[in-house]
Amino acid sequence: MAAILCENCSGQYHYTQVNQRLEISCMLLLMMLGKVFLDFFMLQVKQKNVKVSFMGYFCVSLALLDFTLLLSISFIFYFEDFALWGMRFTKYHICLLTQIISLTYGILHYPVYLVAGLDYYMTVAQTSQFPKRGQRLLYVFAVVVIWISGFFCILKVPAIYEELEIQNHFSPYQCPLSASVQSYSVSCAMVLLIGTALLACQKEVLTMLLSVRVVSLASQPVLMFSYVSNNNSTCFKWQLLTRLLICFLGTWAPFVVLQIIILFLGARIPAYMEMNIPWLYFINSFLIAVAYWCRCHDVELTEEMWSTDPFVSWKFCFMPFNNENTEPADKPGTVIVIC
Repeated sequence: MAAILCENCSGQYHYTQVNQRLEISCMLLLMMLGKVFLDFFMLQVKQKNVKVSFMGYFCVSLALLDFTLLLSISFIFYFEDFALWGMRFTKYHICLLTQIISLTYGILHYPVYLVAGLDYYMTVAQTSQFPKRGQRLLYVFAVVVIWISGFFCILKVPAIYEELEIQNHFSPYQCPLSASVQSYSVSCAMVLLIGTALLACQKEVLTMLLSVRVVSLASQPVLMFSYVSNNNSTCFKWQLLTRLLICFLGTWAPFVVLQIIILFLGARIPAYMEMNIPWLYFINSFLIAVAYWCRCHDVELTEEMWSTDPFVSWKFCFMPFNNENTEPADKPGTVIVIC
C-alpha cells in the first residue's frame, strides 16, 4: 500500500512539473506575441517622413528579431518534440532561446545608445557629408556588427554559458530570466538628468506653462508659449533647455512617470521585454534633445533638419512663430511647441 501511494505521489509530482513547464511556455509565447504587436504598432504610427538614422534601423532590426523569436517559439510549442538539421528540439528550447535573447538584449543598451548619440551629435547640425546611400549602408553595417557582437559575447563567453547551464540544471521547470543592469542604470540616469534639468529650470518652465495658449494651426490644435528673443549665448541655451524639456515631456511624460514608478517599486523586468521599441524611441527623443542643446549654435534652420524625431516636433524650440493662419490672432514674438 505504501509503495502504491509513493508511486502515485511520484506520478503526480511529474505531472505537476510538466504542467508547470507548459504554463511557462504559454506565458513566454503570449508575452512575445504582445511585444511583437507593440513593436509593429509603434513602427506603424510613427511619422513616415523622418530622416534615416542609426536608431531607426536598429528599431526595425529589433522588431524583425522579435518576430523571428515569436515564430521559433510558436513552431516549437506546436510540434513539441521534433528534429531539425540533426538537432532535437523540445519545449526546453523555448526557455533556452528566450534566455539567450534576453542576455543578448541586456548587454546591448550601452553600445546602441552610444552609437545613436554619436550619430545625432554628428548629423543634427547637418555637418555630415555622407551621401544618402553611403549613410544607409553605414547604419546597416553598424546594426549588423552590434547584433553579431552581442550574440558572440553571449554564446562564446564560457562564464555566461556555464551560468545558463547551472540555472537550467537547478530549476529546469522555472526558466529563470535575467534583468538588464545596463537598462536599469540608464533609466536611473535619465530620471536623474530630467529631474535635475527641471529643478534648474523650474522658474522658466512654470513661467512658460502659465503663459500657454491653445490655438489652431492648419486645423491642428497647438500650444503657444511666450517667446523672448535673447542674443546672449548663456541665456539662449537656458531658454532652449526649457523649451526642449517641455517638448520632450509633452510627448513622453507618461513614460517618465512609468520609469519613476518602476524604479521606486524596484521591479525587475526581464531583458527580452525591457528592450522594446517604445523604450528605444523614448531614448531616441532624449538623445536628440541632448544633441540639439549641445550643438544649438550649429543648427541650420531648414525643413529637412526638423524631420529627425518620429514622435516629437523640435522645430519651434528654435524658431519664433510668425504665421497669420492661426486662430485667434497671435502676438508677434511667440514660439509654438507642438505636443
